[in-house]
Amino acid sequence: MTLPSTRASRPGLQAVNDFVVKFANVNGSGSASANELFAKAILRMGVPVSPRNIFPSNIQGLPTWYEVRVNERGWLGRRGGVDLMVAMNPQTWDADVAEIEPGGYLFYDSTRPLPPSKFREDVAVIGMPITELCNAAYGDARQRQLFKNIIYVGALAELLGIDGAVLETLLGEQYRSKPKLIDANREALRMGRDYAREHLRQPFGLRVRRADNVGDRIFIDGNSAAALGCVYGGATVCAWYPITPSSSLAEAFQKYCARYRVDKASGRNLYAVVQAEDEIASIGMVIGAGWNGARAFTATSGPGISLMTEFIGLAYFAEIPATIIDVQRGGPSTGMPTRTQQADILACAYASHGDTKHVLLFPEDPHECFEFAAQALDLADRLQTPIFLMSDLDIGMNQRLCAPFAWDDTRAYDRGKVMTREELEAGKPFGRYLDVDGDGIPYRTYPGTHPTRGSFFTRGTTRDAYARYSEKGADYVDNMQRLLRKFETAKTLVPPPLLRRASRPTALGAIFFGSTSPAMAEAIDALEGAGVHLDTLRIRAFPFADSVAEFIAAHERVFVVEQNRDGQLRSLLVNEFGIDPARLVPILHYDGTPITARFIARAIGEQAGTRAPAAPAAAEAHVP
Repeated sequence: MTLPSTRASRPGLQAVNDFVVKFANVNGSGSASANELFAKAILRMGVPVSPRNIFPSNIQGLPTWYEVRVNERGWLGRRGGVDLMVAMNPQTWDADVAEIEPGGYLFYDSTRPLPPSKFREDVAVIGMPITELCNAAYGDARQRQLFKNIIYVGALAELLGIDGAVLETLLGEQYRSKPKLIDANREALRMGRDYAREHLRQPFGLRVRRADNVGDRIFIDGNSAAALGCVYGGATVCAWYPITPSSSLAEAFQKYCARYRVDKASGRNLYAVVQAEDEIASIGMVIGAGWNGARAFTATSGPGISLMTEFIGLAYFAEIPATIIDVQRGGPSTGMPTRTQQADILACAYASHGDTKHVLLFPEDPHECFEFAAQALDLADRLQTPIFLMSDLDIGMNQRLCAPFAWDDTRAYDRGKVMTREELEAGKPFGRYLDVDGDGIPYRTYPGTHPTRGSFFTRGTTRDAYARYSEKGADYVDNMQRLLRKFETAKTLVPPPLLRRASRPTALGAIFFGSTSPAMAEAIDALEGAGVHLDTLRIRAFPFADSVAEFIAAHERVFVVEQNRDGQLRSLLVNEFGIDPARLVPILHYDGTPITARFIARAIGEQAGTRAPAAPAAAEAHVP
């Protein structure tokens, strides 16, 4: 058997519970479940992890990566840089090796020798003949491929000090419905551990040590969290068309409904999940269900929003509740279907032709995906309008540690202003688009509420306050102004922004939102260590609260951190508040990968006129 390849190198990085591992694989090789097993094992040892799956938009055979941030302090954003590269894809070898931090580690399959030019002098190399081991142990080609992944996880567990019993327990849980696979996978795991123990004895400076820093947090992806939020929020209808990265949300909703929305006595489903023929049909179904009084939503991404805009305009103008969960990806057009961005902000805020303004909610993690999904359904009914939940691929498709979900069983759904049969029978006057309270929100009725009263014609054309067709300018202006009053009312109902004061008075501020949050928290920590102090404001909704304008006015310069090319949130702030654009400094990241703490810290540090700060705390020595 071929002995492992080793190369002389300078002493490797030394770190305990604070490093980044990246797996470079081929899509369709079965590596995803093995890599996830690796991440969950560290999590079970009480050490926070933050994994991210970077996969191609096409099918089998293209490169895929899985990055695991291990950080006992609990930083969950991408740090930037790689300390240990598990290079299992020859196609991406050069780029993968180049990504390793100086002094980092390269783990690879050494079955086929590589020339010295393929390595770096400043990287410690660990070669293991994985293919040779698999060929000797397994006769079936598919088994060789699948167990190769488990073997390298076993070897890494030995090198890093990951508890083997934890891994074996996880395998038992993963294959509980396929018990025949448990022993085979455990044997492959032990094969990797045994080989590493016997042959891979060169110094290795990265270690996992048991900790107790996970607490009661749960590990879940944003799409599953939002789907569960829709169930708890009272949704009974989901109409959708498959599109990456939102498809798993509708699938999760169907799974949860099959568990929680089936009548126990009759076995009848108390929900409807419809895969429509396209995005246009799906939003049409949601609007129809909302008009009938059901709580309904669709899950989509940027291209779906583009197709839905005419129907979205109808729901806005006819004032019909609808919840739209936009799991954003790279655009325009097909763009980067499996990469993340925050690039649908303007498209959703002003979706449809004419003068429209829509409510947007910006969750930062799966916990807020759960909360905001339920709240979006309440807001849609209360405001009688489309509500957008603006997630993205980074939140939606990656598992993240977050606070456990909580639900008050006494909580009543906010159905808004719905006139009842009893009120109509008592002679209460009804005008479908009549603003009786000054908040811009009229009363509505559900179909069939009363045999003779409370009916109205739903139209997408202009009308008066009683839903009668009208092309009078005064009627049109009155209606459009009322819609603006309703938008002002929305300010009081949406999640407020969250302010964080710097440790000392400062003239600098930063605004951010959504999935930027974990990296932003770490970047602020690094900036403060370099003497750059920032007040920060995390925006959680549009329309913006008045406190957002006050925050900007209180600072000489405000950095607006977002993941798109054109500074869409910054444009929205300028447009809504009439702010001098020069006061808002864009910090933009849009290559499709999640923004990193290093990127934010360096970009703001340079703009603030100071030396670009190093990476936070224990990662300082890793900065190239």
